[in-house]
Amino acid sequence: MDKRKELKEKYKMMKPDMGVFIIKSNLNNKCYIEGAKDLKSKINRAKFQLEFGNFPNKELQQEWKKYGENNFSVEILEILKYDEDETKNDYSEDLALLTMVWQERLLREGMKFY
Repeated sequence: MDKRKELKEKYKMMKPDMGVFIIKSNLNNKCYIEGAKDLKSKINRAKFQLEFGNFPNKELQQEWKKYGENNFSVEILEILKYDEDETKNDYSEDLALLTMVWQERLLREGMKFY
């Protein structure tokens, strides 16, 4: 097998961390949470969008612009483990359920959402 094919196969076999992350304001009790199949990529994308003013959640975008990145924290709440069944490749429902669980948990803690 040539090197290019080998690298391509390795890439296909990679399993990025998936789960739920939070962008939380350090100034008020508000946050934004989202589930992602590739946490690292999704977090980088969210930061990029916020920095350049085109994040889909307009309220969060306005506060980010007004108060700056230093007044927000971004962290992973939970990583979703891959199923041992190698044939399973759609984790959309699992991520949606995990996101709802975290929303309920944060609501009970008094957190508000963007």
